[in-house]
Amino acid sequence: MDIAITGSGGLIGTALSKALTDRGDRVLSLTRSADKAKGDPDAAYWSPSYGRIDAGALEGLDAVIHLAGEPIADKRWTDDQKAKLLNSRTEGTTLIAETLAGLARPPATLLSASAIGYYGDTGQQLVDETSPAGSDFLANICVAWEASTAPAEAAGIRTVHLRTGIVQSTQGGALQKQLLPFKMGLGGKVLPGTQWVSWITIDDEVGSIIHALDTPEVTGAVNLVAPNPVTNADYASTLGKVLHRPTFIIPLIGPKVLFGSELAESLLKTSQRIDDGVLERTGYRFAHSDLEAGLRSLIDGDR
Repeated sequence: MDIAITGSGGLIGTALSKALTDRGDRVLSLTRSADKAKGDPDAAYWSPSYGRIDAGALEGLDAVIHLAGEPIADKRWTDDQKAKLLNSRTEGTTLIAETLAGLARPPATLLSASAIGYYGDTGQQLVDETSPAGSDFLANICVAWEASTAPAEAAGIRTVHLRTGIVQSTQGGALQKQLLPFKMGLGGKVLPGTQWVSWITIDDEVGSIIHALDTPEVTGAVNLVAPNPVTNADYASTLGKVLHRPTFIIPLIGPKVLFGSELAESLLKTSQRIDDGVLERTGYRFAHSDLEAGLRSLIDGDR
Protein backbone atom coordinates (compact mmCIF):
# COMPACT_ATOMS: atom_id res chain seq x y z
CA MET A 1 0.00 0.00 0.00
CA ASP A 2 0.98 3.66 -0.45
CA ILE A 3 0.38 5.42 2.87
CA ALA A 4 1.00 9.00 4.00
CA ILE A 5 1.66 9.63 7.70
CA THR A 6 1.69 12.85 9.68
CA GLY A 7 3.60 12.78 12.96
CA SER A 8 5.86 10.05 11.57
CA GLY A 9 8.74 11.21 13.78
CA GLY A 10 6.81 10.81 17.04
CA LEU A 11 6.73 7.82 19.38
CA ILE A 12 3.84 6.07 17.61
CA GLY A 13 4.65 7.34 14.14
CA THR A 14 8.23 6.07 14.24
CA ALA A 15 7.20 2.57 15.30
CA LEU A 16 4.29 2.50 12.86
CA SER A 17 6.39 3.66 9.89
CA LYS A 18 8.91 0.91 10.55
CA ALA A 19 6.22 -1.76 10.84
CA LEU A 20 4.58 -0.68 7.60
CA THR A 21 7.81 -0.52 5.61
CA ASP A 22 8.92 -3.86 7.07
CA ARG A 23 5.81 -5.50 5.61
CA GLY A 24 6.38 -3.90 2.21
CA ASP A 25 4.23 -0.76 2.28
CA ARG A 26 5.54 2.58 1.03
CA VAL A 27 5.36 5.33 3.64
CA LEU A 28 5.23 8.99 2.64
CA SER A 29 6.07 11.23 5.60
CA LEU A 30 4.38 14.62 5.73
CA THR A 31 6.97 17.03 7.10
CA ARG A 32 7.02 20.70 8.08
CA SER A 33 10.53 21.00 6.65
CA ALA A 34 10.42 22.25 3.06
CA ASP A 35 14.08 21.34 2.61
CA LYS A 36 13.51 17.74 3.70
CA ALA A 37 10.50 17.44 1.40
CA LYS A 38 12.56 18.63 -1.58
CA GLY A 39 15.40 16.21 -0.98
CA ASP A 40 13.50 13.09 0.04
CA PRO A 41 11.24 11.19 -2.41
CA ASP A 42 9.43 9.67 0.57
CA ALA A 43 8.54 13.02 2.12
CA ALA A 44 6.03 15.77 1.27
CA TYR A 45 5.59 19.24 2.72
CA TRP A 46 2.75 20.47 4.86
CA SER A 47 2.28 23.35 7.31
CA PRO A 48 -1.00 23.19 9.25
CA SER A 49 -0.50 26.61 10.84
CA TYR A 50 -0.20 28.22 7.39
CA GLY A 51 -2.81 25.99 5.75
CA ARG A 52 -0.34 24.61 3.21
CA ILE A 53 0.03 21.04 1.98
CA ASP A 54 1.40 19.26 -1.09
CA ALA A 55 -1.94 17.97 -2.30
CA GLY A 56 -0.44 16.42 -5.41
CA ALA A 57 1.63 14.05 -3.30
CA LEU A 58 -1.58 12.64 -1.80
CA GLU A 59 -3.27 11.84 -5.11
CA GLY A 60 -3.80 8.13 -5.63
CA LEU A 61 -2.61 7.01 -2.20
CA ASP A 62 -4.32 4.09 -0.49
CA ALA A 63 -4.54 5.69 2.96
CA VAL A 64 -3.54 8.60 5.16
CA ILE A 65 -2.71 8.10 8.84
CA HIS A 66 -2.88 11.41 10.69
CA LEU A 67 -1.06 11.34 14.04
CA ALA A 68 0.34 14.87 14.41
CA GLY A 69 -0.55 17.07 17.38
CA GLU A 70 1.09 19.11 20.15
CA PRO A 71 2.09 16.80 23.05
CA ILE A 72 -0.46 16.96 25.86
CA ALA A 73 1.82 16.71 28.90
CA ASP A 74 5.04 18.46 27.88
CA LYS A 75 4.14 21.93 29.19
CA ARG A 76 1.95 23.58 31.80
CA TRP A 77 -1.61 24.22 30.68
CA THR A 78 -1.52 28.00 30.40
CA ASP A 79 -4.26 29.60 28.32
CA ASP A 80 -1.82 29.90 25.41
CA GLN A 81 -0.74 26.26 25.70
CA LYS A 82 -4.34 25.04 25.88
CA ALA A 83 -5.11 26.97 22.71
CA LYS A 84 -2.06 25.43 21.05
CA LEU A 85 -3.17 21.92 22.08
CA LEU A 86 -6.58 22.48 20.51
CA ASN A 87 -5.45 24.31 17.38
CA SER A 88 -2.65 21.87 16.56
CA ARG A 89 -5.28 19.14 16.33
CA THR A 90 -8.20 20.90 14.68
CA GLU A 91 -6.17 22.92 12.16
CA GLY A 92 -4.10 19.96 11.01
CA THR A 93 -7.05 17.59 10.83
CA THR A 94 -9.21 20.08 8.95
CA LEU A 95 -6.41 20.70 6.45
CA ILE A 96 -5.95 16.96 5.86
CA ALA A 97 -9.69 16.25 5.59
CA GLU A 98 -10.48 19.14 3.25
CA THR A 99 -7.47 18.36 1.05
CA LEU A 100 -8.38 14.68 0.72
CA ALA A 101 -12.00 15.55 -0.03
CA GLY A 102 -10.88 17.75 -2.91
CA LEU A 103 -8.62 15.23 -4.64
CA ALA A 104 -9.50 13.67 -7.98
CA ARG A 105 -8.20 10.31 -6.69
CA PRO A 106 -8.52 10.43 -2.90
CA PRO A 107 -7.33 7.64 -0.61
CA ALA A 108 -9.94 5.12 0.45
CA THR A 109 -9.08 5.44 4.14
CA LEU A 110 -8.25 8.15 6.68
CA LEU A 111 -7.10 7.03 10.12
CA SER A 112 -7.07 10.07 12.38
CA ALA A 113 -5.65 10.21 15.90
CA SER A 114 -7.86 10.85 18.90
CA ALA A 115 -7.68 9.74 22.53
CA ILE A 116 -9.68 8.09 25.29
CA GLY A 117 -9.74 11.55 26.83
CA TYR A 118 -12.91 11.82 24.70
CA TYR A 119 -14.87 10.12 27.51
CA GLY A 120 -13.74 12.37 30.36
CA ASP A 121 -13.70 10.89 33.87
CA THR A 122 -15.70 7.65 33.71
CA GLY A 123 -15.26 6.72 37.36
CA GLN A 124 -15.78 2.99 37.89
CA GLN A 125 -18.02 2.61 34.82
CA LEU A 126 -16.79 0.58 31.85
CA VAL A 127 -17.43 2.55 28.65
CA ASP A 128 -17.15 1.68 24.97
CA GLU A 129 -17.15 3.44 21.61
CA THR A 130 -20.88 4.17 21.85
CA SER A 131 -20.55 6.05 25.15
CA PRO A 132 -21.02 9.84 25.19
CA ALA A 133 -18.24 12.40 25.37
CA GLY A 134 -17.13 13.91 28.64
CA SER A 135 -17.18 17.63 29.40
CA ASP A 136 -13.67 18.45 30.62
CA PHE A 137 -10.86 20.14 28.68
CA LEU A 138 -9.42 17.00 27.09
CA ALA A 139 -12.86 15.68 26.18
CA ASN A 140 -13.71 18.95 24.46
CA ILE A 141 -10.46 18.79 22.51
CA CYS A 142 -11.21 15.24 21.35
CA VAL A 143 -14.74 16.14 20.27
CA ALA A 144 -13.48 19.05 18.16
CA TRP A 145 -10.57 16.95 16.88
CA GLU A 146 -12.85 14.18 15.62
CA ALA A 147 -15.37 16.63 14.16
CA SER A 148 -12.59 18.10 12.01
CA THR A 149 -12.58 14.97 9.82
CA ALA A 150 -16.11 15.75 8.57
CA PRO A 151 -15.07 16.85 5.03
CA ALA A 152 -13.34 13.50 4.43
CA GLU A 153 -16.31 11.54 5.74
CA ALA A 154 -18.70 13.57 3.57
CA ALA A 155 -16.54 12.73 0.54
CA GLY A 156 -17.03 9.00 1.20
CA ILE A 157 -13.58 8.32 2.63
CA ARG A 158 -13.62 5.59 5.29
CA THR A 159 -12.69 7.51 8.43
CA VAL A 160 -11.51 5.97 11.68
CA HIS A 161 -10.96 7.86 14.95
CA LEU A 162 -8.09 6.21 16.82
CA ARG A 163 -8.98 6.77 20.48
CA THR A 164 -5.64 5.83 21.99
CA GLY A 165 -5.15 4.89 25.63
CA ILE A 166 -1.97 5.33 27.67
CA VAL A 167 0.75 3.93 25.42
CA GLN A 168 3.42 1.91 27.22
CA SER A 169 6.91 2.29 25.78
CA THR A 170 10.40 2.72 27.17
CA GLN A 171 11.14 5.12 24.32
CA GLY A 172 8.67 7.83 25.35
CA GLY A 173 5.32 8.63 26.89
CA ALA A 174 4.05 7.91 30.40
CA LEU A 175 6.09 4.77 31.10
CA GLN A 176 9.40 6.33 30.15
CA LYS A 177 8.73 9.29 32.46
CA GLN A 178 8.01 6.92 35.36
CA LEU A 179 10.94 4.57 34.94
CA LEU A 180 13.58 6.66 36.72
CA PRO A 181 11.59 7.44 39.88
CA PHE A 182 10.37 3.84 40.09
CA LYS A 183 13.91 2.50 39.61
CA MET A 184 15.03 4.80 42.44
CA GLY A 185 12.32 3.34 44.68
CA LEU A 186 10.34 6.59 44.63
CA GLY A 187 7.35 5.43 42.58
CA GLY A 188 3.88 4.51 43.71
CA LYS A 189 0.16 5.07 43.47
CA VAL A 190 -1.57 8.43 43.45
CA LEU A 191 -4.49 8.53 45.87
CA PRO A 192 -7.15 7.30 45.85
CA GLY A 193 -5.52 4.58 43.71
CA THR A 194 -8.91 3.30 42.56
CA GLN A 195 -8.85 5.43 39.38
CA TRP A 196 -8.69 3.24 36.27
CA VAL A 197 -5.79 3.22 33.81
CA SER A 198 -6.56 2.04 30.27
CA TRP A 199 -3.19 1.12 28.80
CA ILE A 200 -1.78 -0.39 25.61
CA THR A 201 1.77 -1.42 24.70
CA ILE A 202 3.47 0.26 21.77
CA ASP A 203 3.44 -3.10 19.95
CA ASP A 204 -0.34 -3.34 20.20
CA GLU A 205 -0.80 0.36 19.46
CA VAL A 206 0.97 -0.19 16.15
CA GLY A 207 -0.72 -3.55 15.59
CA SER A 208 -4.20 -2.17 16.19
CA ILE A 209 -3.63 0.79 13.86
CA ILE A 210 -2.54 -1.62 11.12
CA HIS A 211 -5.59 -3.76 11.93
CA ALA A 212 -7.84 -0.72 11.47
CA LEU A 213 -6.03 0.08 8.22
CA ASP A 214 -6.51 -3.43 6.85
CA THR A 215 -10.07 -4.07 8.08
CA PRO A 216 -12.74 -2.30 5.99
CA GLU A 217 -15.50 -2.86 8.53
CA VAL A 218 -13.63 -0.76 11.10
CA THR A 219 -15.07 2.73 10.80
CA GLY A 220 -15.78 5.59 13.17
CA ALA A 221 -14.42 5.43 16.72
CA VAL A 222 -12.16 2.61 17.86
CA ASN A 223 -10.64 2.38 21.34
CA LEU A 224 -6.96 1.45 21.19
CA VAL A 225 -6.68 -0.05 24.68
CA ALA A 226 -5.73 -3.45 26.03
CA PRO A 227 -8.65 -5.64 27.13
CA ASN A 228 -7.69 -5.53 30.83
CA PRO A 229 -7.54 -2.01 32.32
CA VAL A 230 -6.08 -1.76 35.82
CA THR A 231 -6.41 0.62 38.75
CA ASN A 232 -3.71 3.18 39.44
CA ALA A 233 -2.72 1.20 42.54
CA ASP A 234 -2.41 -2.04 40.57
CA TYR A 235 -0.43 -0.30 37.83
CA ALA A 236 2.05 1.09 40.36
CA SER A 237 2.49 -2.19 42.21
CA THR A 238 2.93 -4.11 38.94
CA LEU A 239 5.59 -1.71 37.64
CA GLY A 240 7.35 -1.89 41.00
CA LYS A 241 7.23 -5.69 40.85
CA VAL A 242 8.70 -5.78 37.34
CA LEU A 243 11.52 -3.41 38.40
CA HIS A 244 12.03 -5.18 41.77
CA ARG A 245 11.41 -1.96 43.68
CA PRO A 246 9.07 -1.02 46.54
CA THR A 247 6.20 1.38 45.87
CA PHE A 248 4.67 4.07 48.02
CA ILE A 249 1.86 6.61 48.05
CA ILE A 250 2.82 9.61 45.91
CA PRO A 251 1.48 12.98 47.07
CA LEU A 252 -0.11 14.89 44.22
CA ILE A 253 1.53 18.11 45.41
CA GLY A 254 4.79 17.31 43.57
CA PRO A 255 3.21 16.86 40.10
CA LYS A 256 1.01 19.90 40.76
CA VAL A 257 4.09 22.04 41.41
CA LEU A 258 5.83 20.70 38.30
CA PHE A 259 2.93 20.68 35.84
CA GLY A 260 0.18 22.81 37.38
CA SER A 261 -2.95 21.60 39.13
CA GLU A 262 -5.21 21.11 36.10
CA LEU A 263 -2.72 19.03 34.12
CA ALA A 264 -1.67 16.94 37.13
CA GLU A 265 -5.27 16.26 38.19
CA SER A 266 -6.28 15.39 34.62
CA LEU A 267 -3.47 12.93 33.99
CA LEU A 268 -3.12 11.32 37.41
CA LYS A 269 -6.55 11.36 39.05
CA THR A 270 -8.94 10.98 36.12
CA SER A 271 -10.43 7.48 36.03
CA GLN A 272 -10.93 5.92 32.59
CA ARG A 273 -12.10 2.34 32.37
CA ILE A 274 -12.34 1.80 28.63
CA ASP A 275 -13.50 -1.27 26.71
CA ASP A 276 -11.73 -2.51 23.55
CA GLY A 277 -15.08 -3.36 21.94
CA VAL A 278 -14.42 -2.67 18.26
CA LEU A 279 -10.99 -4.32 18.25
CA GLU A 280 -12.41 -7.43 19.93
CA ARG A 281 -15.42 -7.68 17.61
CA THR A 282 -13.31 -7.28 14.47
CA GLY A 283 -10.81 -9.96 15.47
CA TYR A 284 -7.71 -8.10 16.61
CA ARG A 285 -5.38 -10.35 18.63
CA PHE A 286 -3.38 -8.57 21.29
CA ALA A 287 0.28 -9.32 21.81
CA HIS A 288 -0.05 -8.10 25.40
CA SER A 289 -3.38 -8.29 27.22
CA ASP A 290 -1.77 -8.66 30.68
CA LEU A 291 -0.04 -5.60 32.13
CA GLU A 292 2.78 -7.44 33.92
CA ALA A 293 3.68 -9.49 30.85
CA GLY A 294 3.51 -6.38 28.68
CA LEU A 295 5.76 -4.34 30.96
CA ARG A 296 8.25 -7.19 31.26
CA SER A 297 8.42 -7.52 27.50
CA LEU A 298 9.06 -3.80 27.06
CA ILE A 299 11.55 -3.35 29.91
CA ASP A 300 13.46 -6.61 29.40
CA GLY A 301 13.64 -5.94 25.67
CA ASP A 302 15.23 -2.56 26.35
CA ARG A 303 18.03 -3.93 28.53
